[in-house]
Amino acid sequence: MDQASSETESPSRQIDKRIEDLADWRGETLARLRALVKEADPEVVEEWKWRGVPVWEHDGIICTGETYKAVVKLTFAKGASLDDPAGLFNSSLEGNTRRAIDLHAGEAINEEAFKALIRAAVSLNSAARAKKKR
Repeated sequence: MDQASSETESPSRQIDKRIEDLADWRGETLARLRALVKEADPEVVEEWKWRGVPVWEHDGIICTGETYKAVVKLTFAKGASLDDPAGLFNSSLEGNTRRAIDLHAGEAINEEAFKALIRAAVSLNSAARAKKKR
């Protein structure tokens, strides 16, 4: 697909295409995580930013879904402010803002804990947006 046609496709379709193009465990993993995000927040908005990064938003960025050769990385924009009782965050732990979950081939994720993180991120974004409106 050329640059012009990719810019006219919806973000959701671009994410579909990314998953199809990966055609391996990374595509399967990204597809499963995407489904969990949508289950956790049916009102989530999908975006396609930074020349090819799936982004899920609700009153701001919830998380991004990057794919690399050896890992699928879900980076939570405000992860450092979220409780993570299940210990899902295992990457980008040194910063003051973001936190990430790296999944390698064959690794599973605690789906209920992941959905709880999504819901917590939405709540944090919504609270910040409500505070700004006051």
